[in-house]
Amino acid sequence: MNNLLKLEELGQFCLAIFLFSQLHYSWWLFPLCILLPDVSMIGYAISPKAGAWLYNFFHHKMVAIAVMILGFSFRIPVVEFAGVILFAHAAMDRIFGYGLKFNDDFKHTHLGWIGKNELPKS
Repeated sequence: MNNLLKLEELGQFCLAIFLFSQLHYSWWLFPLCILLPDVSMIGYAISPKAGAWLYNFFHHKMVAIAVMILGFSFRIPVVEFAGVILFAHAAMDRIFGYGLKFNDDFKHTHLGWIGKNELPKS
């Protein structure tokens, strides 16, 4: 099942690359900006709850899709770009096993605990 889920995420990442190819931006911007949503981890400097909320907001695919729809509907190129980057980043994260966060610990995700030897806190 894990491989099937990763394959699904890979398909979504490829869709994001296709969508990016439809935009009028230089290709070097895609790898430059693909990690920008991780800036949302700054919320963990406040608290695990704030960090999880901020991280999840910028890594939720429905938020990315809403931004893309907004951008494509109103023909706002920078918003289109932002939506594609958010969507691509979320898919890429899930390929590598980084999911949406629970508010108790950064390593506790909807895909399980990050790290092979990680055990849940008791």
